[in-house]
Amino acid sequence: MIAPIRIGFALTGSFCTFRRVYSVIEELCAAGHEVTPILSFNAAQLDTRFGTAEEWRKRLMQATGKPIIDTITLAEPIGPKAMFDVLVVAPCTGNTLAKLAHGVTDTPVTMAVKSHLRGAKPVILALSTNDALSGSAANLGALLNRKHYYFVPLRQDAPVAKPRSLVAEMELLPQTIDAALSGEQLQPLLLGPKEA
Repeated sequence: MIAPIRIGFALTGSFCTFRRVYSVIEELCAAGHEVTPILSFNAAQLDTRFGTAEEWRKRLMQATGKPIIDTITLAEPIGPKAMFDVLVVAPCTGNTLAKLAHGVTDTPVTMAVKSHLRGAKPVILALSTNDALSGSAANLGALLNRKHYYFVPLRQDAPVAKPRSLVAEMELLPQTIDAALSGEQLQPLLLGPKEA
């Protein structure tokens, strides 16, 4: 990304990845990009062993300097007002993936994506789900074949313990955004196991 861009950055409920995602948000902000946080209902409201909802809200607003989009009403104008150059969903749960694949618009994140796509602009998905190679596989395949969707490269995070799980390599988000802005999918899409 040569010039600063406007990034809508949506988080859904794969809470175990929030720390890695937050580091990427800090990196994007430090590079001069305008990042606006968008939260699914679960990401906005649930306290987990990975932190409280209020803690994450404060951290996101502090890092980005932007108010959080956390309602369907706030997300709806994203497309009509052409608010972002690119929209990122990271982490993207299997639940959100399914809703996007089937056109379900019932959360701030799914509304943000639907509204953003109105302008035929790129949507980047950073998948994090334990059923990517089982129940969510059909939805993954559907969106891989749909225009304007791009994926952060994926790997099996625990091939023996969780053989159907895939998690995006969050650190590759900036490169994925670069490629998507040129209409390209960052390759390779499927990564080998991490070296010990």
